[in-house]
Amino acid sequence: MKMTQVFDKLQSLQDILTKKYELEEFINESPKKLSSQEELLARLKKEYIEKNSRYEEVKQAVQELKTQLVDIDASRERNEKDMDTITTHREYEVLDKAIKDATDLEQQVRKDLQKEEKILLELNEMLKQDEQLIEHQESELNAGKAILEKELESYKLEYDALLKEEEQLKPDIDPEIHFKFERIIKNKQGKGYVAVKGNVCDGCNMILPAQFANEVHAGESIVFCPYCSRILFYEETAGQEDMYFQIEDTGSLADLDDDLLFDDGDEDDDDGLEEENIKSENED
Repeated sequence: MKMTQVFDKLQSLQDILTKKYELEEFINESPKKLSSQEELLARLKKEYIEKNSRYEEVKQAVQELKTQLVDIDASRERNEKDMDTITTHREYEVLDKAIKDATDLEQQVRKDLQKEEKILLELNEMLKQDEQLIEHQESELNAGKAILEKELESYKLEYDALLKEEEQLKPDIDPEIHFKFERIIKNKQGKGYVAVKGNVCDGCNMILPAQFANEVHAGESIVFCPYCSRILFYEETAGQEDMYFQIEDTGSLADLDDDLLFDDGDEDDDDGLEEENIKSENED
């Protein structure tokens, strides 16, 4: 198989793997999409339980106050009836005080009862509102789950189709290269096959040693970037002069010193100095 065909298949494989990993991430992360709604629903239910517990406490207090009020009224009525049978002033004073105490206590209990009944009414209204809110939230959550399930089904079908396409490409790609390529794309956010522009890797933006740039430009073998491990292919940028260097024995970035990178600028400066010297001699 020609290298151009291999590179075409690597490009196709990169597209497949990139999309596959995107779908994997979506499928794995999709349950978290509804987590905020689930947390809200759980919090609403917890608050409802707490309010309902408070409601039952107040309801019990109201019932006890009503019972107490009935007892006080009965006691006061008995004392009032006993007033008709008293024979001494002492008995009158005792019954009169008991009637007054019962009347005062009755007024206080009625005030407490009104207060607790008001709280009970407010709690009852809040519980009704919470029930409606919980019902609405449950409805939205169930609808969201149904939509998400349909999306997941669609994405899983697409994912299975990508796996089949990947399997079709595998026989034409060396297993070791496929393994490295797959790992690179997964770890490099979808880029495992990148261009070399001039002598710069478009994946990590590092200047490549000359022999790497030359090998990539030749296009006769698969070359991995020595810095980011991506597979490289040569891309000549329109309107930009080639920057790769045809140097036979170049091993690393140490050979690409500042003088080499800025030769063009220095030559321009030398030409300018020579022109000034010639002009000066002519004037003399």
